[in-house]
Amino acid sequence: MVTTRRHLLVAALLPLAGCGFELRRAPELKFRTIQLINFKPRSPLAAELRTSINASTTTLVVEGPAQAQVVLEAVEDAREKVVVASSAVGQVTEFQLRARFKFRLRSVSGRELIPETELLQSRDLSFTESAALAKEQEENFLYRAMQTDIVSQVMRRLASVQTF
Repeated sequence: MVTTRRHLLVAALLPLAGCGFELRRAPELKFRTIQLINFKPRSPLAAELRTSINASTTTLVVEGPAQAQVVLEAVEDAREKVVVASSAVGQVTEFQLRARFKFRLRSVSGRELIPETELLQSRDLSFTESAALAKEQEENFLYRAMQTDIVSQVMRRLASVQTF
């Protein structure tokens, strides 16, 4: 019985062995150190970005400009919630959530590596007063998902930098 299960497991994994399947990992960045500046105190975006950069095998986030090779400057980090639909009696029925992040990357000598870039994510959120607590949790989940998408985009842009 044990050998049958083992054979089934091996048979299931064999096709994956030669297909080139590989788990997604953090992109390799060309610089060894980076400093994050102008983020709000306790910014969740900065924390996730720091974690993603430190997860790469090549780069670490440092605190001071003396150790940094490049500087990622946050120009704007905002979350917005806009009413897009309401009922005839004025009750809100739908919101649009937006996460906006503007940044630039420069070398410590001041050379611009990535000009000011804006990343914008938006999601629609239906709303009913009877499920307000659940909708608040859904809103938080959507903001976290947008933040993760923005961090992924920033990481890909950082990976595209060839010289600094």
